[in-house]
Amino acid sequence: MESLELVQIVAQEISDTKGQDLKILDLRPLVSFTDYFILVTGSSDRHVQALADKVHLLLKNEHQMLPLTFEGYERGQWVLLDYGDFVLHVFQPTFREYYSLDDFWHDAPQVAWREKSKIVQGTS
Repeated sequence: MESLELVQIVAQEISDTKGQDLKILDLRPLVSFTDYFILVTGSSDRHVQALADKVHLLLKNEHQMLPLTFEGYERGQWVLLDYGDFVLHVFQPTFREYYSLDDFWHDAPQVAWREKSKIVQGTS
C-alpha cells in the first residue's frame, strides 16, 4: 500500500475520532526523511491520547505497522508517531499554536482528502 493511501486511511480515523483542524502536508518536494506530515488538534490531553491510540491500533491491527518513534504520549500535549513514510503530530491547541508546524512548513503543499460519509440509519 502506498504511503498516500495510508495517510488517507489515518486521516479518516482521525476524523472519526473528532480530530480538529486536520492537515496533511506533502513534504516530498522539501525533505528526504519523510513523505507526509499529518497535523491534528485534540481538545484535551485525553483526546490527544485517544487520537494517537486509535491511529496506533488501526495501523498495528489492520496494516501490521508499528511506529518507529512514539513520543509525548504520557503528557498528552503533543504526541508524535513516526511511521517513516509519514509522521503524525497530535497537539493540544496551545501546543500546536506554540510550535507552529503549519507555519514552519508553509511551503509544503497540502494534500486534499475527502472524508467518507457515514450511513446513518434513522429510527422509525
